[in-house]
Amino acid sequence: MQLNNAMLPQLNNAILQPKYDREKAQIGIVHLGPGAFFRAHQAWYTEQAMNLKGGNWGICAVALNSDRVKQQLSPQQNLYTLMELDQDTTVSVIGAVKEVLAFKADKDQVLSRLINKETKIVTLTITEKGYCLNAQGELDLTHPRICDDLNTPSNPQSAIGLLVLACQMRIAKGVELFSVISCDNMNNNGQKLKNAMVCFAQKTNPTLATTLSESLIAPCTMVDSITPASDDKLKQMLANNYQLDDNWPIKREKFSQWVIEDILPTDIPAWREAGVTFSNQVSGFEHAKLRVLNATHSTMAYLGHLLSIDTVYDAINTPAIRHFIEQMLAQEVQPSFTVPDNLDFNHYCQSIIKRYQNPEIKHLLSQIAWDGSLKLAERIIPIITANLDKQQPIKHCCYAIAAWMHFVIDKSKNNSEIIDPINEKLNSIGQKCTQNAEHDCALFLALPLFSEALKKQSEFTTQLHQCYQQLCENSPAELLKLLDKNHEQ
Repeated sequence: MQLNNAMLPQLNNAILQPKYDREKAQIGIVHLGPGAFFRAHQAWYTEQAMNLKGGNWGICAVALNSDRVKQQLSPQQNLYTLMELDQDTTVSVIGAVKEVLAFKADKDQVLSRLINKETKIVTLTITEKGYCLNAQGELDLTHPRICDDLNTPSNPQSAIGLLVLACQMRIAKGVELFSVISCDNMNNNGQKLKNAMVCFAQKTNPTLATTLSESLIAPCTMVDSITPASDDKLKQMLANNYQLDDNWPIKREKFSQWVIEDILPTDIPAWREAGVTFSNQVSGFEHAKLRVLNATHSTMAYLGHLLSIDTVYDAINTPAIRHFIEQMLAQEVQPSFTVPDNLDFNHYCQSIIKRYQNPEIKHLLSQIAWDGSLKLAERIIPIITANLDKQQPIKHCCYAIAAWMHFVIDKSKNNSEIIDPINEKLNSIGQKCTQNAEHDCALFLALPLFSEALKKQSEFTTQLHQCYQQLCENSPAELLKLLDKNHEQ
């Protein structure tokens, strides 16, 4: 059966489906970047909220760079299937997404949605690079998209330019500003989003900039749920086990977490009742997630590349890597930040390791390895910086940085694509590397993600050179022994 509204009554009883009147629910949320994570996370929470309390919280999902989501979901009235995979699997049809637009083709419709008074919330999952920030986390005024938008603000290409234009149009119409909620893995993401919008507005409309600075609500958030890329096997599983044909089903682990800074107005979906945590300690949760889950993810991605390991599941079930990650968490991650009052750090780490060991989730390390120059700046370098200040260990994190360097070099030497916003610069660096630690590390350390202050820390540069050289000199089998040796030490 092809998934659509008409066939919902015929669904297999094992499949959960919307409990609210989908036809009557109006659109109250616009989401930028409707990838798999959004559909498995924010849309799922909104689905639960409407199942519990109803409300006009349907979602208009806007794809900024492609029309693929629109092409796949529109024929099935934007319904899709979510499979939560663990020892027992939960299958749901999600109906919260009522409309999918492709920004380039549907720009007028997108703006119409954004300035509609019924739109109360705009959420974003556009990845770190979608915000067009520089290494200091501020709007990059030299970014090509930002330059274009500043020249023609009425025809934006970037998410920042689009949001600022929508705010300007709402104010001109006498419509209250929406709240903007970044759901990307960036430290202090809400403040960075708001600052970027204010900075953009200062260049085009200083009065608007003042209004945004004073009135725009942009909470910081932390999001977490491992969501591997969909594949044909998932579609086949649905067809075989549930007699359901879905153009683009998605999957994730059962664990899901969403923490939102408690500053939103009262007129929001019933997210609290659906399990969202509202807190004034979001930074602690952010640090825990970025430094426990995301940092170890990236570490495994680059070490896994050197060892020809494909998935998180395979990596964590390699004893030497698991031992290495456990030591990294205990010796370097824990000292690097203040753990929130209501978070048991050791239990949290154990739960992360257990999630990695879920046999139903095969998260590709190659996917995690994307955009390393941005991810390391958020996930690894802050640990190093904090621990240097506290005279705490940094060796495991230096291995992560060194492994990324080798990953870049390998991709460059083999003429393989490097998926990164500075891919051309990385490819050039990789071509120049000679497997001499001092020479090669100097090329990488010239990149903006490494601050001048960090480069002056001899403890960091010495450790990085040692780790880099060891990765040069050891075969995969020897590297496994080396990782275990570091565990024993």
